[in-house]
Amino acid sequence: MKGPRGTQDLLPGVTEKWQYVEEKLKGLSKNYNYQEIRTPIFEHTELFQRGVGDTTDIVQKEMYTFTDKGDRSITLRPEGTASVVRSFVQHKLFGSPNQPVKLFYIGPMFRYERPQQGRMRQFVQYGVEALGSEDPAIDAEVIALAMSAYRELGLKSLKLVLNSLGDNESRNNHRKALIDHFSPVKDELCSDCQTRLEKNPLRILDCKKDRDHEAMATAPSILEFLNDYSRDYFDQVKAYLDAMEIPYVIDKNLVRGLDYYNHTAFEIMSDAAGFGAITTLSGGGRYNGLVQELGGPETPGIGFALSIERLLMALDAENIELPIDQSLDCYVIAFGDETKVKAASILQKLREAGVQADKDYQDKKMKAQFRAADRLKARFVLVLGEEELENNIIAVKNMETGDQENIGLNELISYIKGII
Repeated sequence: MKGPRGTQDLLPGVTEKWQYVEEKLKGLSKNYNYQEIRTPIFEHTELFQRGVGDTTDIVQKEMYTFTDKGDRSITLRPEGTASVVRSFVQHKLFGSPNQPVKLFYIGPMFRYERPQQGRMRQFVQYGVEALGSEDPAIDAEVIALAMSAYRELGLKSLKLVLNSLGDNESRNNHRKALIDHFSPVKDELCSDCQTRLEKNPLRILDCKKDRDHEAMATAPSILEFLNDYSRDYFDQVKAYLDAMEIPYVIDKNLVRGLDYYNHTAFEIMSDAAGFGAITTLSGGGRYNGLVQELGGPETPGIGFALSIERLLMALDAENIELPIDQSLDCYVIAFGDETKVKAASILQKLREAGVQADKDYQDKKMKAQFRAADRLKARFVLVLGEEELENNIIAVKNMETGDQENIGLNELISYIKGII
């Protein structure tokens, strides 16, 4: 038996990297005053149809959808924002005295797409959502948090790409211009883009099949259709980023892959050599109409999500070694029936005192147990034989220096805690 295609097992030696990254991201979230939210792995399919958008590749092609025993259509979540907003509405967080509501999540997402390096059918996202503020400053804060997530882990080859999708008026004017632009070459576009032309022509700019079509290069830019409010809003976001000394590049064709975005849209990319053809690490933007679409009051929002798989790929591309300590504090060696029972007691007391400790469970010889301690990178080996037990002592060997001394069993815990 093998795991399903597009999934992976994270084994010891690798999971420690994930734990380190996840703890860093949680700590960073706390610094920015974002609180954790955990939502179900599956939701009613309608949530993603309404929240993500019927014209997106996610809804049309990539969702894992099934009918449960109650004949309800259920979908494994393909992204985190719709679930967070659904929870925000359901639990009336818009009534919280602390506004905006600032949330983060870490968890598995599911998309049926062609598996490739850094893109799995089950993948893990870290994301943040700030709901309840239309201040350009919080757009900049969310972008700053996203950039910090990578910088805190040591990444340097980063590029922030920025665009504005404008408000509804700006988008409607741009929509008409896109339809006029692409209609003469409609038959040259892929079947998906032919459908998008009427439903959501902005999605054409994000098409992977038609990206090299000559009409793409001359497509009208949303920036040409921004009204005064949208243009001023975008200028303020850029001013905040400038003040924070966060460099960015404007990309007029950046539209993001979900229908709910408006105003600020951004992606962070890796410029590291050898990272791969798909350089995007994360992305996000503002979604002022999503809360209302899902049944809540008019509430602005902005967020982003990053793939932890792709984050780890970027670390590898820049040859960054995470400072992970995989050593063991103590390894207990005992020989003799009575000593083994006492060793189990000592081991338990060490663990209860917060000491990382282990022992042999395969009845190995003394030399083999010392080799096992070496493999586990034990800092100290505690040796208990019949003579030591009789004298109520235990031999403590420092594996780095080779020094060894006898310590009374009654003082062992305080002694070990004192030196580690």
